[in-house]
Amino acid sequence: MSDEMINKINDLLNEEKWTRAALSNYTIKNFEELDETVEEILSSQIQNEIKDMCDEHLEHSKNSIIGLYISGIISLDKQQIDDSHLVELINIFSGNHKWNIVEFLCERILRFGENKMALRVLSECYSNEERYDELYSIWERLIKIDYNEADIVKKLAEKYEDEGKTEEAVSYYKKAIHRYINKNLFTNVKDIWAKLIELSLDDLEFFLLVEKKIAKIMSIEKSTILLEDLYPAIEEKGEWNTAIDILKQILQYDPKSPWARKEIVNCYRKQHEGHSQLEEYIKLSNLNQSWRNITEAISDFEKHISFDAGNFVYHKTWGVGVIREIKGDEITIDFAAKRGHSMSLKMAVNALMSLTKNHIWVLKSILPKEKLHAKVKKDIPWTLKTVIRSFDNAADMKRMKAELVPAILTQGEWSSWSTEARRILKTDADFGNMPEKLDLFMVRDKPITFEEKTFNRFKAETNFFDRYQTILEFLRESDPDSDYFSEMFNYFTAFLKAANVNEQVVCSYLFVTKIIKDFPFLNPGINYGFKEVFDDIEDLELTFNAIQYADLKRDFLQEVKNNIEDWQVYYIQLFPYYLHKSVVEDLISKGFDNLVKDKLQDIMTHFREFREAFLWIAKSAVEEPWFTSLGISYEKILINMIHLLDITFRDISNKRNVTENKKLNRAIQTYLFKENRLEDFILSGDEDTVSRLFTLLQDVKEMDVTVVLAIRQKIKDKYPKIRFLGEKEETPVVTATRSLIVLEESLRDKQKELKHILEVEVPQNSKEIGIAIEMGDLKENAEYKAGKEKQEALNIQVGKLKEGIEKAKVFDPSTLDLKKVSFGTKVTLTNDLTSEEEIYTILGPWESDPSNNIISYVSPFGSAIMGVKLNKSTKFTINEKDYAYTVSAIEKADLVK
Repeated sequence: MSDEMINKINDLLNEEKWTRAALSNYTIKNFEELDETVEEILSSQIQNEIKDMCDEHLEHSKNSIIGLYISGIISLDKQQIDDSHLVELINIFSGNHKWNIVEFLCERILRFGENKMALRVLSECYSNEERYDELYSIWERLIKIDYNEADIVKKLAEKYEDEGKTEEAVSYYKKAIHRYINKNLFTNVKDIWAKLIELSLDDLEFFLLVEKKIAKIMSIEKSTILLEDLYPAIEEKGEWNTAIDILKQILQYDPKSPWARKEIVNCYRKQHEGHSQLEEYIKLSNLNQSWRNITEAISDFEKHISFDAGNFVYHKTWGVGVIREIKGDEITIDFAAKRGHSMSLKMAVNALMSLTKNHIWVLKSILPKEKLHAKVKKDIPWTLKTVIRSFDNAADMKRMKAELVPAILTQGEWSSWSTEARRILKTDADFGNMPEKLDLFMVRDKPITFEEKTFNRFKAETNFFDRYQTILEFLRESDPDSDYFSEMFNYFTAFLKAANVNEQVVCSYLFVTKIIKDFPFLNPGINYGFKEVFDDIEDLELTFNAIQYADLKRDFLQEVKNNIEDWQVYYIQLFPYYLHKSVVEDLISKGFDNLVKDKLQDIMTHFREFREAFLWIAKSAVEEPWFTSLGISYEKILINMIHLLDITFRDISNKRNVTENKKLNRAIQTYLFKENRLEDFILSGDEDTVSRLFTLLQDVKEMDVTVVLAIRQKIKDKYPKIRFLGEKEETPVVTATRSLIVLEESLRDKQKELKHILEVEVPQNSKEIGIAIEMGDLKENAEYKAGKEKQEALNIQVGKLKEGIEKAKVFDPSTLDLKKVSFGTKVTLTNDLTSEEEIYTILGPWESDPSNNIISYVSPFGSAIMGVKLNKSTKFTINEKDYAYTVSAIEKADLVK
């Protein structure tokens, strides 16, 4: 079949050359027949040979229609960016006005994905033929993939405006103005700016965003021109706050502008019309005097104008107050603890902070606490807006907590409240982040879209992998046909031009190539493959280990397997940095068993260097069939695990990689003790194995002694005659029973407590952690960290309760012995050192209440007097203090809690 197809293509090419078929004879049917031939080529998997044949033919017959078409279609099928052959075909038929074939070729190209050239040519076809509905549809597709195209975007905006579709028109005008700014075409920008003032004046944030972009990319002079065009429309609406903000920006660019200075004075007069001190404050601040620095004059005026009868102020000592009256240069204020306090206006300006009536400090001082508490708990968005606006429209969660806890919310209420607040701040379009500081939130006058909010976060982030996560989040919710995505995507494509290949270049290549598989039109012109990137990596292990996300590591290894000769060598080399069964299974399935065995043996031998890899083997691999065939004993794993436990303890003490070592140490202790692996293995082994492993455990100095003693006792119970290292002779020892004597009521209380934690607190904690995870950014997520800390505390509490309940042995009152000090007795002791009497009730640790002289039989004092008979004396020392008592009376204690 392959040879037949090769001969067929060869005959077609030669026949075309010999007959020199005229272009006028070509029809769409000829190309449809060629498509059938191409399908046969692809199904026979000989496309590479056929393409080479066609390319060789084109060297001698550059206008071969068959050669150009077959080679071009095969290139597109292989997702190559070289579409030059099909472009040449389109040029040939365009020059001969064969528009139906040109249209067919363009549509054929577009079957493989959006293509700028094909869409442009199609738009020309439709325009020439006045097929306007189809033309507009093509324009819509073209501007989604050509981010530099601005004129067509403007034409679409004008179309929608003519049709009365204002919302769509505004959307396209906004897109066009950004593109004209990027192309530095100010005249076009100015025209659209005027159009948007006419159609969308309320969207002030957009105008200010564009203005700042123009100041940065073009010049502040051009930005000033646009603001001067915007101002009259705002002034006409009487929006004095906005008008003043615009004039302030103009004066920042041009402090000596007499027009802007005059206008801002007029706006202040309109804004504060009716203020008793308005003209006086304008005069005091020299606001309308050209010699005075305009920034200082505005600052002085705004400080003064906030002082008027009925306004709220704040003093750092006396708190919130309300201005009672202003007479001349004297101001009288009523503070809660200092009513009728007078001071000069000059002093007031320097000592007091003016507050709006909706400032959180004002609300806390004038509203009943119960009413404000109910409002804050019920209406979280209102609370967030109130606090944020109270501090110049910029506040972080730390500030919010300081304002709400404990004045309004308790610490416990804050935990759940803040979790929901963070979710709202992330998802509610009324809130945004300050562009330069992500942890500061702002209230937006106009809701922000998810795309813009995500884009703003992307710009504010500085870490490569944080930005990678953000663009993935963008793609999960939006399509890559927006200008926001284009700018984010360009961040990653820029790394592909770097001279040195590091983890950022590698990850950018992986990300970009994955995206262009689904969206070929985004291809920035990558004309090299993974092998070229791989060959330029200087330190493979260092680069691979620096990749922070598992999905990128997995993609990297897949590319290695698909493109690199001797891939198995690199697979096994990188295995310690991507601990996953799939790596091992891939190697074994391809017959590289010995390679795997050697690597695992190397990890076992050098477990100190490969700590995480060794732990992974112990936890995830020992049950696998391919591991059992390696001949690595379970005892060897446990021995190395105990050694590693000791090493991590010492590294923590010596302040070496403390966070990493604590994490490993916890994982090892869980593996050995919480999962009872060491205890189970020891108790199932012979005495030599027991002695060997327990001796190693005893040498770990930082180990919890209770854990060691518990294992030791179990060993002694099973092997009574066993001697451990350091024991010179078998001596009778009195060991405390593992049972914990308790009252029946105490046991029921502990069981109820455990049930409440497991059924109420743990699910609630899991829910809080889940909500925190949904908010992303775990590194900066205080609620996630708090949730995980609480989870760990709950786990510890549950473990202790379970252990105690398992040990618990309910006291049987019928066994009470009143001849000696024992559980359940009330004893009278005569202090032989002071001759005073002391009375104690002896119960267990769950019932202990030293303030009421109820002591635990396992406490140092309780254990010292346990077993002492009536009328007998005892002496003992606790914490270097000597005690001497005689038991003078023993009676039954009250055993009801």
